[in-house]
Amino acid sequence: MRRPALLLVLPLLLTAGCAAPVADPAGGPHSPSPRGEAFDNRAAEVAEAWRPGPDWSTGYVPLEGPTVLTGDPRFTPDTEAAYRAGWYRAQVPMPPTRVGGEIRFPDGQLTLPLVSAAEAYRQLDQGDPLPCPGRPKRPGLPSPGGPSVEPGPDGWATSATQTACLSLTVTGVTFGAVPVRTSRGTAQVPAWLFTIKELATPVARLAVAPSAVTPVTQPSAPARPLADGLVGAQNLLAVDDVRMTVQLGVGACDTGITPLVWERPDVVVVGGRVTRATGECIAVLKLAPVAVTLDAPLGARPVLDVATGAPLSIAPR
Repeated sequence: MRRPALLLVLPLLLTAGCAAPVADPAGGPHSPSPRGEAFDNRAAEVAEAWRPGPDWSTGYVPLEGPTVLTGDPRFTPDTEAAYRAGWYRAQVPMPPTRVGGEIRFPDGQLTLPLVSAAEAYRQLDQGDPLPCPGRPKRPGLPSPGGPSVEPGPDGWATSATQTACLSLTVTGVTFGAVPVRTSRGTAQVPAWLFTIKELATPVARLAVAPSAVTPVTQPSAPARPLADGLVGAQNLLAVDDVRMTVQLGVGACDTGITPLVWERPDVVVVGGRVTRATGECIAVLKLAPVAVTLDAPLGARPVLDVATGAPLSIAPR
């Protein structure tokens, strides 16, 4: 899915959304909503163009990232920065043994190859923050003014966002399973659970081998641009039965941000409506989180972006 080069996150404004009427199960025409025909017509085209491959209903197609929080981590600003950047250091050995595992979907089970804890940790660890005073040279050993040193191919992180001087300390690793939204609904997926000294809950890294993961189906959206005042969705933030939190991509000066949703028994299409500002405005895309309420539980239905036709994934947590 395309993403603009510059994204600014707006505060979480959970705007009450209006759900469009559910189409006739037989696939009859969808009546225009009070929002007007532009969104409804576009959504109907997107839904008709949706043609997932067979793996969408038989394979493993994750709709969220491979790193998952297992509960409220009770972040501080420093620990959240370290989590987002992937700064870790291990104080325990990582088992190198590979295993096989079973994914449990609402409609069945699937056995796939898994990666070892050592491989999962290598994927999880994205380096260290830059050296700063007070960090230990090695985990557990205080050494004022010295950087930590850990083995591995990665070196010091050089991101412009340096809001913390610590890495998250891994003190244990166990094998388990975590709920993950997939193309077949929420599944229990094997994962390596890393106990983190600085966090209240473990960080899970999904254990399915990359070779066994089916990529998300490529969209086929109408070629013409959206009607003026309509905006697309970037990703999902949360799904809870009939409630969804969606991030819309809006202009820097847009106002009146309103979520829009169109439903059919097999698919959901989301987008939004905005009031464009008059006069000059900086050309920057912002992410506006909004809430929508469906007429029926989402279940395994894909949520498609009205702009691109792409299925939306859960944003990294």
